[in-house]
Amino acid sequence: MTSPTPLDCVLGLLRALEAGSGAADIAPFLAEDYVMTEAPHLLAPAGAVRNREEALAGAAAAHDVVSGQRFEVRRTTCEGNRLVVEAVWTATLLMDLPHWDAGEVIRARIASVFEVRDGRIVSQDSYDCYFTPA
Repeated sequence: MTSPTPLDCVLGLLRALEAGSGAADIAPFLAEDYVMTEAPHLLAPAGAVRNREEALAGAAAAHDVVSGQRFEVRRTTCEGNRLVVEAVWTATLLMDLPHWDAGEVIRARIASVFEVRDGRIVSQDSYDCYFTPA
């Protein structure tokens, strides 16, 4: 059996997140040595680096923060095992955050660069730009 393409793997992860899947459903998409690097943004001014376990814990905790996550993929570019996804992410807040109140829809324009090896995501570098209320 052949490994899924990088595009299949990354879109599978995004669809699992949209479905509200927990860590157990997301884990198969991530390699054991997975690393996620977030560039600084409105909600994480210092940026962040997370390993696989930290990313899975964050996915599990997301159910307390947001619901109805959606990724409107605008464009993908793939070269070998590297995939770039440009998308608009939306979710409904379940709690107050700086700049938003519970019940509001939060939006971000995202660009993420994924590295895939043997059908699993090895790394993700994310560049998120959040829209704030006027």
